[in-house]
Order: sequence, then C-alpha cells, then structure tokens
Amino acid sequence: MEDEGYHRFLSRCASPLLKELSPASEGLDFGCGPAPLLARILMENGHRVELFDRYYFPEYGAIKKDYDFIVATEVVEHLAAPGDELTRLWRQLRPGGFMALMTKLVISPERFASWHYIRDPTHISFFSAETLRWLAQELGAELQFVDSDVIFLKKSGVYPE
Repeated sequence: MEDEGYHRFLSRCASPLLKELSPASEGLDFGCGPAPLLARILMENGHRVELFDRYYFPEYGAIKKDYDFIVATEVVEHLAAPGDELTRLWRQLRPGGFMALMTKLVISPERFASWHYIRDPTHISFFSAETLRWLAQELGAELQFVDSDVIFLKKSGVYPE
C-alpha cells in the first residue's frame, strides 16, 4: 500500500513541475531510491521517466542521455561532490529544461549547529539559498524557490518543436 504522506510530500515537487512541462516530456529521476513514486506520478501524467539510483537502479545508460527534466528529491545532500554531479546533470538537460531539487536548506550558521538534518550521517552536503543562487549563476539558470525545500533551475532556450 502506498504511503499517502510520502505522496503528498513528493507532490510538492511534482505538481508545480507538471505545470511547467510540455506534454510527453522525457525525464530522469536521479537518486530515485527503491520505490520511485515521483517517477510514477510523472508517468501517470503522460511523461516518460528513466530511473537512476546508484544502489537500486544502477543503469548508467540513463545518466548519459539528454532530458527535458531531471528530478533529484532528497538526494543532493548525499553527494560527495554535488557541484560536479549537478553540473554533469545540467549538461544533460535540453534547452528549456528543468532541474527540480528537493532538499532542506540551511537557514543560518547559528541554526546549523542544532539542525536535525546534519545528524543523519549520510547527509554530507548542505545547501543554502545563497549557494543555490551561486549555482544558478554558474549554470546560467533561472532559479525558482517553489517551496521551502523545492527548487527549480530552468535552462535557457526552448523545447525543440
């Protein structure tokens, strides 16, 4: 049985992304985990979604294709070299494409010290709004904070006809 709370959680990314995507877009669920619910939500709405997860769906061919969108929900905090990985993924986005990230953001240095998020030993990379603004500038991306932990980066250009 599907966890309704998890569905609601992922819908905070899926719903606004679905409003942005052209019909039948092709995407990648990067770091999808063992139960790729977000990919299923997107597929149920007419999009094609490839899966990649180093541990559960290690099909490296999926991370060598080009896509209209890439989603990475609750995965970037696990990356040892997030700048390199996000830059590599960015190169796979087609013009006009979206990279949708979900990760908790650092609010302030003072709050970081007692933040529950850093207590997970698998969380090794942390992002702030400033970090994401810098990343968007480096990538030449349009940045949108959709929710407190949902971030869209849009690649300039238009979808091919």
